[in-house]
Amino acid sequence: MTQLTLFTAPKPFTNLHIALIQRNAIRSWLQLGSEVEVLLLGDEEGMAQEAEKLGVRQIKEIKRNASGTPLISSLFDAARQQNNSPLLAYVNADILLFPDFLSTAEATLAQTSRFLLVGQRWDLEVTCELDFSPGWQDRLKQECAEKGRLHTPTGSDYFVFPRRCFESIPDFAIGRAGWDNWMIYQSRLQGWKTIDASSEIQIIHQNHDYSHLPGGQAHYHLPETDENIRLAGGRRTIFNLPDANFIFHDGRIIPARWSCKRLLREIEIFPIAVLKSIYLAEIMHLIMHPPKLWAAIRARFTGRNSKQE
Repeated sequence: MTQLTLFTAPKPFTNLHIALIQRNAIRSWLQLGSEVEVLLLGDEEGMAQEAEKLGVRQIKEIKRNASGTPLISSLFDAARQQNNSPLLAYVNADILLFPDFLSTAEATLAQTSRFLLVGQRWDLEVTCELDFSPGWQDRLKQECAEKGRLHTPTGSDYFVFPRRCFESIPDFAIGRAGWDNWMIYQSRLQGWKTIDASSEIQIIHQNHDYSHLPGGQAHYHLPETDENIRLAGGRRTIFNLPDANFIFHDGRIIPARWSCKRLLREIEIFPIAVLKSIYLAEIMHLIMHPPKLWAAIRARFTGRNSKQE
């Protein structure tokens, strides 16, 4: 029986390096065993050939926005319809996984019925096809320890959740900023356990450039990112890994540790995460960040003076 449906929306396989790292990633997922089904969603150039070579299913019929970018809502719906696995996981197509991914997901489901599992990544330069012969995990982890770099806890590259969660998602554009932050925000908003599994799940991101994006610029600067943030409900919904209120450690889900920084952040997000008020969240954000409050006050009075003049 399939325990986990792992789905992704790869980039076109036309760029040699992008094709290489995506192939490496998918092959690492297949090492998770028969309990995991891997789905490639979309119909990008070269995807059908790669899906056939790797022996994975491709779902071509995915809705797109006016710019031709696949929609997150369609990706999640398509993956959910393929089987009855109790767990679903979206993973970026350049991420290498290890068996701890499945074991931690199953252990989490055994302890709670509604949750979001996320975690921090390691960045590594990968320029050749990986060798998946016996011992590949130890070799790769050793290389990562020697040459890799732990990424800052912003954004997320995987999301594991039970099939009853995230049944309705806005029409976010894939590969643009904002939607991954919304996933963490929405989990907190719904009162699900939002779990940082960084200490249990190691994932490796294979570094790449942004030549696949318009102008070769990072997705933070694209109009589709602005639209994602609008659909999410504004910039107060930009949550990151430190906003997870639980961690997975030594096989158990436990509350995240408190610190002064965490306390201040919880106070800041209380209006939106608990009271569900964007208006109060904006006010609290300004109170918690005095320079921004002062800038807003100056802008308001400068605007008034200019009008009077």
